[in-house]
Amino acid sequence: MKVYSYSQRIVSTLLPEWSNQDAVLLSWPHEESDWKYMLEEVRSCFEKLALAILSRERLLLVCPNVEELPPSLTLYLGKGLCVVEMPTNDTWARDFGPLSLSDERGRMSLVDFGFNAWGMKFAACHDNMICRRLASIPFLWEDNVSMSTKLNFFLEGGAIETDGRRHILTTASCLFEPNRNPQMRAEEIAAEVAKSLGAEKLFVLEYGALEGDDTDGHIDTLARFCDEKTIAYVAPPDEADSHYADLSKMQEELSGLLPYGYRLIPLPMAEPIYDRGGCRLPATYANFLIMNDAVLYPTYASERDREAEATLRLCFPGKELIGVDCRTLIRQHGSLHCVTMQFPVGLLRQDLPAVVKAL
Repeated sequence: MKVYSYSQRIVSTLLPEWSNQDAVLLSWPHEESDWKYMLEEVRSCFEKLALAILSRERLLLVCPNVEELPPSLTLYLGKGLCVVEMPTNDTWARDFGPLSLSDERGRMSLVDFGFNAWGMKFAACHDNMICRRLASIPFLWEDNVSMSTKLNFFLEGGAIETDGRRHILTTASCLFEPNRNPQMRAEEIAAEVAKSLGAEKLFVLEYGALEGDDTDGHIDTLARFCDEKTIAYVAPPDEADSHYADLSKMQEELSGLLPYGYRLIPLPMAEPIYDRGGCRLPATYANFLIMNDAVLYPTYASERDREAEATLRLCFPGKELIGVDCRTLIRQHGSLHCVTMQFPVGLLRQDLPAVVKAL
């Protein structure tokens, strides 16, 4: 593990996921996306996820056309659900959504990094515009909220984790992947992340990867901050599993964080799931969403779901744990956290419109 330390003047800092939340962002799947071949299945999954969110927080939903939504969701229009009509490529809100920061006075801001679909692997012409289109709608945001754009620097939300104390956890395989920021050296990339997100330290893991992960090793599939002191991580599976060696080395790297006062809690490795071609998919229990009073976590119709739930109870005492079947999402190489992005309190207006069309 490489540790980058900085002593710069910090104005605003990336907020941790457990900050008091107001809403969650989702992007509705449509027939022009990669979900076309299984659209009914994935819309059913998104419907259940959206309803789970709406029972606890507001939902900001981007989609090409509000008429594509099922009646169970349109019932919430203007009653917790705000739909913003705009073109989208896909559904991975964690990676194209804005990141939330706050300064010492509590003034909120957003940052929009460039999004090139994980190093130009897929189309991203619409998804790279979502943050700017949202920012262009003034009656979505509180008056004092600003958004900075860093479109020449490519970074996804799933690539970083923060403990809320100006420490960021990430992976070298993703952060320094050459198709994201090819003009920059590793040290320059790390410095830009720290500067943009108000970090004093970057912990960069050299190991940890899941088969079938086309993000080049997003940290939100491997290790997650649950609070200021707790890291839940995917533990090494049996030696017969192809992930054993790499995840064992990642576990050893994470143990290097113990002197910083963290406690490490191992999550079970999800049982193998394969696509129709026999390739393993990146199923993981680390891809959970922290909400105000609950944690939504992925399930895969496996006996290990119960083990994962029991482990997460150790990480989140007092929070309700809600399992969401993510077997459909994993067929496109993502899971629950990948399709969501939280908005802390203080960003969105309380009187959101039911439906608005973005420019």
